[in-house]
Amino acid sequence: MSDTPFGFGLPPEEPEDGDEGKKKDQGGGGQGPANPFGFGLPGGPGADNPLAAMFGSMNPGDLGAAFQQLGQMLSYEGGPVNWEMAKQIARQTVAQGTPDGVKDASVGPAERSAVQEAVRLADLWLDDATSLPSGAGLAVAWSRAEWVEATLPVWQELVDPVAERVGTAMGDVLPEEMQAMAGPLIGMMRSMGGAMFGSQIGQAVGVLAGEVVGSTDIGLPLGPAGKAALLPVNVEAFGKDLGVPKDEVRLYLALREAAHQRLFSHVPWLRSHLFGAVEGYARGIKVDTAKLEDVVGQFDPQNPEELQQALQQGMFHPEDTPEQKVALARLETALALVEGWVDAVVHAAAKPRLGSADALRETLRRRRASGGPAEQTFATLIGLELRPRRLRDASRLWASLTDARGVDGRDTLWSHPDMLPTASDLDDPDGFVHREQLDFSELDKMLGEAADGGSTGGEPNLRKDEDGDGGTKGDGDR
Repeated sequence: MSDTPFGFGLPPEEPEDGDEGKKKDQGGGGQGPANPFGFGLPGGPGADNPLAAMFGSMNPGDLGAAFQQLGQMLSYEGGPVNWEMAKQIARQTVAQGTPDGVKDASVGPAERSAVQEAVRLADLWLDDATSLPSGAGLAVAWSRAEWVEATLPVWQELVDPVAERVGTAMGDVLPEEMQAMAGPLIGMMRSMGGAMFGSQIGQAVGVLAGEVVGSTDIGLPLGPAGKAALLPVNVEAFGKDLGVPKDEVRLYLALREAAHQRLFSHVPWLRSHLFGAVEGYARGIKVDTAKLEDVVGQFDPQNPEELQQALQQGMFHPEDTPEQKVALARLETALALVEGWVDAVVHAAAKPRLGSADALRETLRRRRASGGPAEQTFATLIGLELRPRRLRDASRLWASLTDARGVDGRDTLWSHPDMLPTASDLDDPDGFVHREQLDFSELDKMLGEAADGGSTGGEPNLRKDEDGDGGTKGDGDR
């Protein structure tokens, strides 16, 4: 579990104005957590002059922006997360560039053409490595800002259930009579809560945009369906010190993106399976209501930093309930199977054709194992940390299945979630691969004959679809 799940706790320590901002915070007394928007807090140093406490450290050029941001915070009346603020902060973070000094840039025609060609070639190679057809109807090259715009709807789908559950818990701890009296205050707190979520999520997504190379880096389909996307500026940064030709790096990453697209396009239940596990986890969140009641009962409007200190102390840290264990295990296993399948399929497609395939594969595995920004962001937003051991076990399992049952037999397992390996199967991949498989061919034949002979209307054989190809897979694929 992450120490700060769901984006609660302190916002990123680096203020927008860099070292200068840090000096201002230090000069402000250093009491309690930093305010996520750089405002001073009544009840702290300078409380005799609240306006000076809030805005005295700002230069005149920042004052208008501060009032505008404060107005946005207090006027927000939407859902549990202020997504407009999240988008603004994410784009501001992107505009600042990455710590290594690489700035975002618009994608030119030559780069777009190179990405399209790489995805086209990747799909040709993948035809030999998987029975799932192409899932990328369009290949696109995105800037970091375009990645933010394209993926925010999915981040909203992931984060809103968690934020909604926490927001509800905050309101539930107030006695009913206090809720009736404190309506305006509750509304203001919800607006501030939405801004707090929006600020931290925007910061996290903006940082992630500086690192990801496509739309599926965390094993979830973050972009629009059917769009294989690469970020040229990040692809170049990824391959900078690898000693591998730029075209090979781009092609290998295109293979991974195109493989993800095939899986999510042709396994229709997979997306809802993954996102449903996130929602199930959100439903199991248990808030420390006793601590929250104490804070609310002692809440001093003149010292709102107490509430923020309570947040930092882990008030909303989820309990390790059986429901959450089940949801987390389900999600972790499914993500490991997705990433392991992609790893195995891409390696099978690239190994005979790219001399750098082994090196690129290991680089990506180590990147994941070191807990890169993708995993850290995911852990922060929904409280899940992927275990690299699961990914390697899953990759080995899929490769062994290919050897034992062929490409079609391996990919048939995606026909239904109940056919997939379980967490215990990842502990014993060889046992799953060599486990005796039931032969349903005779039963299917009997059911088909019964359907043909026992129906006046000539019911079709249960084994056949309208193309006559035997449904998803034929007998020989089982």
